[in-house]
Amino acid sequence: MATTIATFDFHAPSPQESSLGAVLGVRGSEARVGLPAPALSESLRATVGTFLAIAAGSHRLIGVVTEVDSNFDPAHPRFGAMARVDLMGEIKRDDGVEHFVRGVSAYPAIGDRARIIGVDELRLIYRTSGARTIDVGSLHHDETINASVDVDNLLSKHFAVLGSTGVGKSSGVAVLIDAILDARPDLRVFLLDGHNEYGRCFGARANVVSAATLKLPFWLFNFEEFVDALYYGRPGVEEEVEILAEQIPLAKGLYQSQRSHLDRATVRRIDPRNAGFTVDTPVPYTMQDLVALIDERMGKLENRASRMRHHHLLSRIDGLRNDARYAFMFENANVGGDTMGEILTYLFRLEPNGQPLTVLQLAGLPVEVVDAVVSLLGRLAFDFGLWSDGAMPMLFVCEEAHRYASADRGVGFAPTRRALLRIAKEGRKYGVCLGLVTQRPAELDPTIISQCSTLFAMRMVNDRDQALLRSAVTDAAANLVAFVPSLGTREVVGFGEGFPLPTRLSFKPLPAAQVPRGETFRVDDPAADAGDGQSFVKQVVERWRGAAGAKLVVRDESGADANAEPRPVPAPAQPRFDPIPPPRFEPIPPIRHDGASPTSTRLDLIRAQLLRR
Repeated sequence: MATTIATFDFHAPSPQESSLGAVLGVRGSEARVGLPAPALSESLRATVGTFLAIAAGSHRLIGVVTEVDSNFDPAHPRFGAMARVDLMGEIKRDDGVEHFVRGVSAYPAIGDRARIIGVDELRLIYRTSGARTIDVGSLHHDETINASVDVDNLLSKHFAVLGSTGVGKSSGVAVLIDAILDARPDLRVFLLDGHNEYGRCFGARANVVSAATLKLPFWLFNFEEFVDALYYGRPGVEEEVEILAEQIPLAKGLYQSQRSHLDRATVRRIDPRNAGFTVDTPVPYTMQDLVALIDERMGKLENRASRMRHHHLLSRIDGLRNDARYAFMFENANVGGDTMGEILTYLFRLEPNGQPLTVLQLAGLPVEVVDAVVSLLGRLAFDFGLWSDGAMPMLFVCEEAHRYASADRGVGFAPTRRALLRIAKEGRKYGVCLGLVTQRPAELDPTIISQCSTLFAMRMVNDRDQALLRSAVTDAAANLVAFVPSLGTREVVGFGEGFPLPTRLSFKPLPAAQVPRGETFRVDDPAADAGDGQSFVKQVVERWRGAAGAKLVVRDESGADANAEPRPVPAPAQPRFDPIPPPRFEPIPPIRHDGASPTSTRLDLIRAQLLRR
């Protein structure tokens, strides 16, 4: 659509003393406004980001300046500058009450007067009537005006916080979660803390779960997640995976048949092979039963190569069980017990009057299993919402989201991406909301980020990140993306359903004690603080070994006292270093072909009891 410009006598006195300029051209949702240059006064400086009101007949249109250039047109000598203004909405009067609405019902004409909006009009624009709002900071245009967000639109349609490292992104997330919990006490929040930095932010509101206190029994993992953990994040061996796929349902059926026998002695026990369980059914089984079934199957084989595959699989399972870093999965692996309800209640804070927030610190977990853990937790959150019909609304916040749902389908763990994508696409139907936090939005799956209707864009200088943001916002607001590279710390441009119109704001400052900060290594020995580098290195080595699960007793060989008592090396609750030891393959007893191994004897006794019943 071509721009039409007509010539008017702009030297005539302005009908409004507050008028600053006039419309010189209109193209779609964009108007070109002539402005005086230099500015007439400090209060009348109109630059990029300034809101203007345009009197279009009986309509009062509101727009934001996105570009200002010098005006060399001799036809308009009064105006030394030309501004491009994106039209955002208008202020209407209904029954004597003024209110702001997005979109325009009329367009300005050539010569319509423009002025900088006043404080009262700015308050009117950002006053959301009839909506539940949260105060997250102050407006860039006037720090006395609170920046409010519609919390229901924010949650029901998902949101994302985008920004480079060091711009205050984590502090902004903490401000958002605190404000959301104030406005929605019925909501439960689950925060994946990839760098262990949010543990101090929420005080008594938060249940902080570290690697030392996390309990996720292996049977809660679906088949893909368990295989990923078993092979330390590498692709599984096809023949071994097939053995697991056959034996895990039998182990589940065997455990359930034993439990039914204990619970109801007069009821016929279930045949494990007819129990109807799949590899993904979330029911408990014991590792002892799984190993026994694999060992029994191996004992019946004649082919040496097939027996070796079973032997390797048993060695992998044994190595994983004995790896102290995986204790959160295999503690009480041979005891059993259906603890799924307790785990869901503990992780997702389902008690009616308990702490509403869980912060799961992932930095202490083995890096190879983090993807599987995130996949499991995302899946549990969605499935609980699905099967509870959304009775307990939940916000699932994922830090470093680009790591778990990469735009490159060849990178990362596919089930993790599917779990997050399922929440993004269908979670709102079942009361499961999604909050994404990332420093590289261009590396995040575009389908997932497209489901986020509210975006908090902090400073980003990468061209790909800016291009993705530009494609994710409406055409009318796309020009505001140009502000993003120049934003200051804690500053953000908000787009989408949570805001009455695109907004530049600053997040609230947090008290020093609540600012997110990584739980870095601290030297406990005063001598190290005084510059004893050797003592510092020793503590690092001790933590390193503790992270690998070594139950060591170390004697200080460099000390002068050779008769000193050895001191145990404490295993820290939240180690900083996570070395990856290779799986430990321990020999198993020779294969017995007479069918009289201890494990097979135990299974034979169980079968005999079944037949007698």
